[in-house]
Order: sequence, then structure tokens, then C-alpha cells
Amino acid sequence: MGSYKDLDTWKNAMQLVKEVYLLTKKFPKEEMYALTAQIKRAVVSVPSNIAEGLGRQYKKDTLQFLHISRGSLYELETLLNIAVMVEIITEEEFNKIIPALEKALQVLNGFINYHQKADLK
Repeated sequence: MGSYKDLDTWKNAMQLVKEVYLLTKKFPKEEMYALTAQIKRAVVSVPSNIAEGLGRQYKKDTLQFLHISRGSLYELETLLNIAVMVEIITEEEFNKIIPALEKALQVLNGFINYHQKADLK
């Protein structure tokens, strides 16, 4: 396998990071250390854990980090739902970012399935 940077799952996660960062630029300043920071931590965790997992030597370790990455996607979706609920973002803004999140989740799930079935260490 080549570099983690060549993987669609990592590329999709990085695109999601970009979209979320652009969205959070519009958040109120009083949310900078609250919801904004939490959302940014969750989204950055996705590609970071993919990369870290692929840097591990053992299949079990790699899968652990891929599962953490998936958990971060679910956390991100929840945080964005909260942002809608408290009227920081509109339903329309939420609906614009959800396809990227769903694509990242779909590709990551496929990658996890591949690793679970693969005859790796």
C-alpha cells in the first residue's frame, strides 16, 4: 500500500475539514472556545486518525484508529445538529455539508471493511 495521502478515504476527510473550517468561520466569536473548537477537533480527528492508523504495524491497531475516525464523524454530525438547534447555522448550511460527511463515512466504512477482511498482520 502506498501513502495514506493516496487514499480516497483520507482525501475525502481532508475535503470535509476544509468545508467545516469555512463553515465555522461564520460562527459567533463567543463560540470560539466552545462549539467551534469542539467541531474543529472532531473534523481534524478524522484524517488524523486515518493517517495514524495506517502508520501502525498491526491490523488491530490500524482498525482501532479507523474506528476512532468513524466515531469522530458521528460526533461531528451531532455537533452540527446542535449548531442548527441553537441557530448558529441554518438547516440549509447543514444540508450543504452533510453530503461530504456522508461520503467520508461511506468511503471510511468501505475501508474498514477492507481492512477487516484483508489478510494483513
